[in-house]
Amino acid sequence: MSREQVFSAWKQREALTEKMVPLVGELFREHNVETSVFGRLLVKRSVIDILKAHRFGRQIESKELTVDDTYPVLKNLSEMKIKNAHVDIAKLAVKYREQSEHADLMSFMSAELAPAVADNNAGATDVVLYGFGRIGRLLARLLLEQTGGGSGLRLSAIVVRKGKAKFDLEKRASLLRRDSVHGAFKGNITVDEENHALIANGNLIKIIFANSPDEVDYTKHGINNALVIDNTGIWRDEESLNQHLKCPGVAKVLLTAPGKGIKNIVMGVNQDDVLDEDNIVSAASCTTNAITPVLKAMCDEYGVVNGHVETIHSFTNDQNLIDNYHKGDRRGRAATLNMVITETGAAKAVSKALPEMEGKLSGSSIRVPTPNVSIAILNLNLEKAADKESLNEFLRNTAQHSSLQKQIGYSISPEAVSTDFVGSRSAGTVDALATIAEGGKSCVLYVWYDNEFGYSCQVMRLAKRMTRHTLQAYPIED
Repeated sequence: MSREQVFSAWKQREALTEKMVPLVGELFREHNVETSVFGRLLVKRSVIDILKAHRFGRQIESKELTVDDTYPVLKNLSEMKIKNAHVDIAKLAVKYREQSEHADLMSFMSAELAPAVADNNAGATDVVLYGFGRIGRLLARLLLEQTGGGSGLRLSAIVVRKGKAKFDLEKRASLLRRDSVHGAFKGNITVDEENHALIANGNLIKIIFANSPDEVDYTKHGINNALVIDNTGIWRDEESLNQHLKCPGVAKVLLTAPGKGIKNIVMGVNQDDVLDEDNIVSAASCTTNAITPVLKAMCDEYGVVNGHVETIHSFTNDQNLIDNYHKGDRRGRAATLNMVITETGAAKAVSKALPEMEGKLSGSSIRVPTPNVSIAILNLNLEKAADKESLNEFLRNTAQHSSLQKQIGYSISPEAVSTDFVGSRSAGTVDALATIAEGGKSCVLYVWYDNEFGYSCQVMRLAKRMTRHTLQAYPIED
């Protein structure tokens, strides 16, 4: 193709993508329908973001999919009476292309999406963020991003201790607006001093000062039957977390840290353990969420005899920036200058979500001078032999066509480094080019994970599960 032909083709695809943006927005706002391309969310994404999502499909399908393939699917979707669903328009396009018995696209889509015509809206649920640190602020971004027409999870309040700054609300707003790792907040935030609240993308969020979980009457702020997401990490057992449930207006509690004596849930693995009567649940740790889905896939396909996990983990707020006293060994040394050997409970915690791994996994960790994104190295002994090609093909298929598709990502880039995974919504991403498997009964897998944002996405999935706001994904995998 000539230079002008290449440029003309680009302009045509760009123009077609521009037509997609309002359709995506209307489906989300008016019908609570999320759309994606190979698992990459299209809601509130730019034209370039949508085009890049299609380009990502090269890793998934042998033939590249373009907006010429997906636009007709999206256009038909906008004309159907679909409600409360997550629709992957790329997967629908691929499935339609591979099935020749259907006379036309609309007939095919009507058959595939028939269950989504029923209105199964569960209504809105108030969410309270107890704590507003690294995870709390990312959860706030995710909640505001997914508010849509207001029928799902709605961020209603944030509970923090009173700061020493004169302009406390402005400080909180500033931390939400700007993030050195994750970039600027996509939206508008204003401070409402009169109501002691922040207004973010049209959502009025009460800022409540409290020193302990049992001090707040949420009903005084118009909040009822709320889900409290405790991201402080201070209270981790049932007795202490039960303080939240004693507060008027609270129905359930979700802990964003490993819990003691309560259910530790890794979405994609043991979410069926969450029952309607469970009022306190833990989302485990970022590392447990990163490795457990991959381990489940390996257990199911190859059988895991035993193994060791080494995590190369970004430094966290519990370390010192420069050398100073710390109760933990080595963590008192400057986090930004040193690699720090430390312990991790993630290996043992895996069995709480995946009982078949009980006693089979050891683990250790090294904290390194990067602010975000970590990697887990899984050295596994297997029951069945595995070679690199077949193992990677299995993991690729698992990442896109299984019940673990939201948890496991897949990368084949020879240039991938840690910063490329900032903002990844997968719990963990397998680096296929780094896989070691030589046909014997052992392998080494490298799994990247955004220990902040990827984990927060898992927390959001669990929050939706607890409140019955999980959207059915289409097309339904065979």
